[in-house]
Amino acid sequence: MIAPGLASGHDAVLVGEERTEPRPTFAQLYESEFSFVWRSARRLGIPAALMDDVAQEVFVVVYRTLARFEGRSSIKTWLFGIVLNVVRAHRRRLGAERLHAAGPHASPDPGRLVDTGAGPHELATKAEAARLVDSLLDALDGDKREVFVLAELEQMSAPDIAQAVGIPLNTVYSRLRLARQEFAAAAARHRARDEWRTR
Repeated sequence: MIAPGLASGHDAVLVGEERTEPRPTFAQLYESEFSFVWRSARRLGIPAALMDDVAQEVFVVVYRTLARFEGRSSIKTWLFGIVLNVVRAHRRRLGAERLHAAGPHASPDPGRLVDTGAGPHELATKAEAARLVDSLLDALDGDKREVFVLAELEQMSAPDIAQAVGIPLNTVYSRLRLARQEFAAAAARHRARDEWRTR
């Protein structure tokens, strides 16, 4: 049943008798969430050289499964679950050694990570900040990195993270606490190295 007033191209998603937000079309979802998919996969450790393949694979899964989305979570939570599964599959296929060799030194595509409406100096600053965040994220293991990316960079709630990652809520809090400590320690080491170089 479609609720009155919904624009064509949307389907109402029913859970029991409650209607949640309308389901976007694939084209709308691709347009609105491509940068989220790109950022999430990159921040989860996929090297820049593999990002086109990973993003394509995510959206193939989205295309095939969108009609079955039941609205039990937000679209973004559901979408991140797909990103996470695709990233994990790539990690398994590539092996930790090959991914590590390609990952830390591959620079992200700044055009996809930063606002291209900014001036050259601001773009360079933002691109350098994105590279720094990527290198600090590399210090976290996969489980901690997942919850840290969702909580700190994508601003998802702990219950949404638990649903997206498929872990208990208390595990989210535990991993997030440890990830914040490790990230802060890595950032402090980076600052200390910078201060030593500028002496």
